[in-house]
Amino acid sequence: MASVLVASNRGPVSYALGDDGSLDTRRGGGGLVSGLSAVSSQDSLWVCAALGEGDREAVRRGAGEPGVRMLDIDPEVYADAYNGIANSVLWFLHHHLYDIPREPVFDAGFRRRWESYRDYNRAFAEALAAEADESAAVLVQDYHLALVPGQLRALRPDLRISHFTHTPWASPEYLRMLPQDVREELLWGMLGADELGFHTWGWASSFIDCASVDGADGTARGVRRSDDPWHGVEHRRRGGPKRHTRVRAYPLGVDGEELRALAHRPEVDEKLARLRAETGGRKTIVRVDRTELSKNILRGLHAYRELLTVHPEWHDRVVHLASAYPSRQDLESYRAYTEAVTELADEINAEFGTTTWQPVLVSVKDDFPRSLAAYRLADVALVNPVRDGMNLVAKEIPVVSESGCVLVLSTGAGAHEELKDDALTVNPFDVTETAEALHKALSMPPTERTDRTKRLAAAATALPPQRWFLDQLEALREG
Repeated sequence: MASVLVASNRGPVSYALGDDGSLDTRRGGGGLVSGLSAVSSQDSLWVCAALGEGDREAVRRGAGEPGVRMLDIDPEVYADAYNGIANSVLWFLHHHLYDIPREPVFDAGFRRRWESYRDYNRAFAEALAAEADESAAVLVQDYHLALVPGQLRALRPDLRISHFTHTPWASPEYLRMLPQDVREELLWGMLGADELGFHTWGWASSFIDCASVDGADGTARGVRRSDDPWHGVEHRRRGGPKRHTRVRAYPLGVDGEELRALAHRPEVDEKLARLRAETGGRKTIVRVDRTELSKNILRGLHAYRELLTVHPEWHDRVVHLASAYPSRQDLESYRAYTEAVTELADEINAEFGTTTWQPVLVSVKDDFPRSLAAYRLADVALVNPVRDGMNLVAKEIPVVSESGCVLVLSTGAGAHEELKDDALTVNPFDVTETAEALHKALSMPPTERTDRTKRLAAAATALPPQRWFLDQLEALREG
């Protein structure tokens, strides 16, 4: 039994099955892994899904890591829940990505997939209920598990439950696209929590705006109190007591010391030397993203093309280093987007490149050491998502940039709330504005660039992962 439990789709470890039947353990990283390290492993448990055959085999053999419980969920149920709902419906809603004349379509197939999503969430709720000490603190993570708080509340009303959403939250207009019964089930799932966390007050406020329910299952209304720091939702299920769910913002930052150590490992030094040779001493515009639709990579490339068109003085003086990690390639829309990124980069190189200058160096593979090397080399960081829960890249690059970098940051990034005073702000849809911001960034005097970078790095490290996690845990326990 555990007194602190974390639930997420992906866990802190994964397993690969070797040809000889052996299991190779691979440890993950990220803010949540770092944050949980602040809690004693003897008192904590991480509940996650078995994502591949290696993970499932580890579950069957009982060979899991101490403090981690993997759930071997039926692969068809998992596929429907993860790709069919979480990534194809909830992700698109929260990031406002739908091509409205064509999508979404909520038909019988959607209803079947929603049942799988409900079953997937229930598997987590039941595991948490079975593993939690009396009055334990349970911290549920992200849109994959939005129904868990409500399901867990029904099983274990004694528990303290929180949910943190790492994405934006949809506007009321977008959320109303969902069928009414599904929308209300989603909201009641979230409202099973005592505490709801978001990266920014903007996303937290969107949830409060959405949390208006007057249906067969009960009523809910968002509350903001000007004379009190309490903001949240007051609600009552039919036949139950009146409850309230507090809504807060916890803007995740980076661990500066750890990140700088990672960025100066020998393998990163080797990648940096290679990039220096490839860029030939030219200025660099760096972006590091997954090829995810909300990241806005294509408009970023169009802005770079416009920079080279309108400001030819930058020909042969700048290189755009674009790391684009393949993302969700089992979805056709993502495969097409990844192909479009490489095609546009090729077009820019064909239009402007010379025998001695390749304007865009694009890497469409998962190469973290190369990304860290690009961070160190960056003169300009381009972060222009259309809508993003936080975007840690915007915080990471200023922390490790060696000569100081100018951050070109869109208003759609959650990080914009914290970094806007020292970044060059752009409308993510305005290619011309972004091109001009790149020109201004490349032209900025070194002293101003250095001063901005120092302030950006200080803001980026203000709430490192361990403090971010502990703040939520303390707030949950205090009630």
